Amino acid sequence: MNYNDLRIKTPHLFFFSCAFTTAFITIFFIAFIFHTAFPVLESQGIGFITGTKWSYSESVYGIRIFIIGTLVMTGVTLLLAVPVSVFTAIFLAEFAPASVAAVMRPMIELLVGIPSVVYGIFGLFVLEDLFQDHIDPFLSGTLGFIPLFQDPSPNSGTGVLLASTILAVMILPTIIALSEDALRAVSYEYREASFALGATHWETIRKVVLPAASGGVLAATVLGMMRAMGETMAIVMLLGNSAHVPSSVLDTGYAMTSKILNDIGYYVAMDEPRSALFGIAAVLFAMEIIFVGVARKIGGRL
Repeated sequence: MNYNDLRIKTPHLFFFSCAFTTAFITIFFIAFIFHTAFPVLESQGIGFITGTKWSYSESVYGIRIFIIGTLVMTGVTLLLAVPVSVFTAIFLAEFAPASVAAVMRPMIELLVGIPSVVYGIFGLFVLEDLFQDHIDPFLSGTLGFIPLFQDPSPNSGTGVLLASTILAVMILPTIIALSEDALRAVSYEYREASFALGATHWETIRKVVLPAASGGVLAATVLGMMRAMGETMAIVMLLGNSAHVPSSVLDTGYAMTSKILNDIGYYVAMDEPRSALFGIAAVLFAMEIIFVGVARKIGGRL
């Protein structure tokens, strides 16, 4: 191999090695999770997902309560975060003057750098009293005839709504930044064609820009959803850690990540309990893979 051939192939080999290393780490990580979880997944079968009883002493492990708690919390989080995020992205991409956008973007991006435990502390020491004394009683008093807003524990501010509010703030930067990029990526010729047909700016955004950028907005939402599903510390502090299915958005619950964090320190040295906790992680990972696959399928049709 002469010098010219080496000079041409060196960048190719370097980038290939970087990509291969990334793929290897991902595959190794996934394999480690499922390999550790396999003994309990094999012994419990489908009951691991559908069962509601979790007992180390009886070697019975069912995580349906934790799955539902995670899904309810994630759903409420998306309901709170997605409208605010998309409208903010529209403002930054379509309406904000350059000077305003230059100030707002760094402020939004700073939210990414705040540790989750700090979010949890803020929710526990600042927002909990607000929810306990004002928000929860107001929702329960005015909308309590709807089961979704009934408060089964009126003396506690923790619960699905508080945890979801903090999670919504945590995922705002991800959804806003990616949605704004998707909106800006829409060709300006589409806008000019819409204006030429007499459409207003808002009609152009609603009927042209948003549909064209819907794939990117959906991808941003999925990434935000995955962040919410995988969050741990703030959820442990704010969700309530009550092993039952939440009956309303004001009720407490128990997420999959909370169960792992709460128990791993006590049972990491025991084979079967450790396998059960890794089983939760494996199911959570599989759920996220399914959601990403569905989103990509839907996004391909938009």
